[in-house]
Amino acid sequence: MRQGKSKESLEVLEVAPPKQFAVGDIAIRRRMAQGAASSFLSRFDDSEKFLADAESLAREGQPTLLGEICLRKGTLAFLRGKQAEAQSEYRRALQISRTQGDAFLEAASLGSLGLVATKQEHYDESIDWNQAALQLSQSVGAQDSVALILGNMGWSYFEMGDYERSLALFKQADVASAKLGSVSAQIDWEINIGNVYYQLHDYGAAERAYRTSLDLAKSIDYEPGIAECFGNLALVALKTGQIDSAHDYNIEMAEYARSHSDHYLELNSQLIAGRLDGMKKEFSQAGNSFEGIIRDPDASASLKWEAQARLAEVYASEGRQSEADRQFRRSVDTITKARSDIKREEFRLSFLASAIAFYEDYIEFLISQGKKEDALQVAEFSRAQTLAEGLGFSSKISFPISNFQPRLIAQRFGATLLFYWLGETHSYLWAITPSRVWLFPLPATLGIEPVLKAYRQALLGPRDVLETSNEEGTRLYEILVEPAHKLIAPGSRVIILPDGALYGLNFETLLNPKPQLHYWIEDAVVANANSLVLMAASANQPPTRAKKLLLVGDPISPSAEFPDLPQAATEMADVERYFAAPDRTVLSRQQATAAAYLSSNPSQYSFVHFVAHGTASRASPLDSAVILTKSGDSYKLYARDIVTQPLRADLVTISACHGAGERTYSGEGLVGLTWAFLRAGARGVVAALWEVNDNSTPELMNDLYAEIQKGSAPDAALRHAKLSLLHSGTVYQKPFYWAPFEIYLGH
Repeated sequence: MRQGKSKESLEVLEVAPPKQFAVGDIAIRRRMAQGAASSFLSRFDDSEKFLADAESLAREGQPTLLGEICLRKGTLAFLRGKQAEAQSEYRRALQISRTQGDAFLEAASLGSLGLVATKQEHYDESIDWNQAALQLSQSVGAQDSVALILGNMGWSYFEMGDYERSLALFKQADVASAKLGSVSAQIDWEINIGNVYYQLHDYGAAERAYRTSLDLAKSIDYEPGIAECFGNLALVALKTGQIDSAHDYNIEMAEYARSHSDHYLELNSQLIAGRLDGMKKEFSQAGNSFEGIIRDPDASASLKWEAQARLAEVYASEGRQSEADRQFRRSVDTITKARSDIKREEFRLSFLASAIAFYEDYIEFLISQGKKEDALQVAEFSRAQTLAEGLGFSSKISFPISNFQPRLIAQRFGATLLFYWLGETHSYLWAITPSRVWLFPLPATLGIEPVLKAYRQALLGPRDVLETSNEEGTRLYEILVEPAHKLIAPGSRVIILPDGALYGLNFETLLNPKPQLHYWIEDAVVANANSLVLMAASANQPPTRAKKLLLVGDPISPSAEFPDLPQAATEMADVERYFAAPDRTVLSRQQATAAAYLSSNPSQYSFVHFVAHGTASRASPLDSAVILTKSGDSYKLYARDIVTQPLRADLVTISACHGAGERTYSGEGLVGLTWAFLRAGARGVVAALWEVNDNSTPELMNDLYAEIQKGSAPDAALRHAKLSLLHSGTVYQKPFYWAPFEIYLGH
């Protein structure tokens, strides 16, 4: 069983035990093993009968085994796709394990509940279950459970797009399973390792992992694993242009799918066959394959939108451009509908990651047709939807976007807009001025992200990147800003609409080499935004008349993890003096609670300012929080609660660590506290990309509000405060101190 040889296991167990063992422990364990092996072979009815026999025997004489039977019944339900039933059985197993004090069964039950939560896309819940299971398994030496839990946690992080963490966990699970001789588990982990490398576009490493998994699957004649590996190898071969190999692999997968009536694999094989025909310019056959998938009532939404996008590419190759455009639009409509059917917001956020490549295909098609503004509209549509929903737009944004006028937005904001799109094969920059939209090609994602990562590390290091003439800082300026340099007047306003990893970059820190090396903040007033559509809505809103402040901070430390901030009181005093006593509400120390903020009617304030610790949750970004004074058992103002309280503030300032969030979603930017306040309706948010300094931050905030009091716009005021530190001649001139804070424009 551990080696994944379920057929051989059943053969061994066919021999009935002697009569004296017809009941009792051995008889029950025999039925449990038969049930487990049958479920792994998809013989679900047989499995159900075996496990029913085991349960009947256990109730008569061995009730201590009922928990293990529940565990196997849960696995049967899981493999059948009945997740609610699986969850119920696993919870029964957990309850029995705790009643009996069986730590091994408890660890297995916790891990199984984590697996179900992952399947249900409850990734934050899954990680919580798995962490509890891992801790218990390690404490009692349950190595079987340790390997499984590590891999399941890897799956959760993979689904959330955290590929580095998922890869590390899959590798640990693979090593642990190899030590146990658990070949079937190794097959899964190697496939998942390959999947991570595939997503990272490291196709050589992906192919090696898939081949390792294929060899393991063949060694135990595990046909489902063999078929899956052939399908994955076909996809890698397509990516690397190995058409003959892709064809051969796909034939292998198709034969398995037909012989086992696996319709899902049949449709995947049909999709690959269509792509191969398209690459060989056999467009009629390719079109037939894609149309068959589109018409199939059992095809998943993801298969349909891919088939629609692939059919559009066929039409484009045949010169049928208008039909190609219609088919691309159908693909976008299918994606949009599938997304709208998702009820929980966290999953709508992460959903687009699986579909963003097909927006990219449409963008490439439109650019090839010389339709750069239409391509910009597709890119914009991919990122505007969730914020628009949260801001209560009377109607959902649909494609094509009505009254889409990017030049008018640039005119209303008095700014040059730099709109970025990072793609696997090409990246683009649209530079938008009041008179024209310009398009500049950029390197692919892999040509940008490594440089960006190195520069971020340098910014956080001990040396001043300007003094060291950091090459990455200059290179990023040349890639990202130099193409549009002539469109930006000195000292003018620039609004960055980033994409992907660019959300983690403060563009002000880029090094302009001309006429002499300097930070780009010297040349422009830089702000950030997520969406052109939301900027347009913001431009139409009248400014807030009342200048009222809600100041929340200097909380009482709720735990050693979040100690008192030594300069919090100073910063609070500096900020509140810019507002008359009747126009300010201050919640500090005992009053600085999450409940006090939520009950303060925050929509009445034009300025909201927090001075506190902050956290960013990668597992569940809406669990990012401001850390305040404990009230009852609670001391966190969660992002998920912030979005429920409407705001009309001109500016929300989060003077806290990790205010901007940590996780980037396709189309949504950094999700965390910043996103939550924008989502609630703030016109602008100042937040930090990395941990801020307790001593320099009060000085920066004091300057920020002094400039606002003089009538400066928040982005210009923030730039003035940063330049004061940059030109201070002190240690604060390093970007580590002034660059973490950025301003984000919203509704």
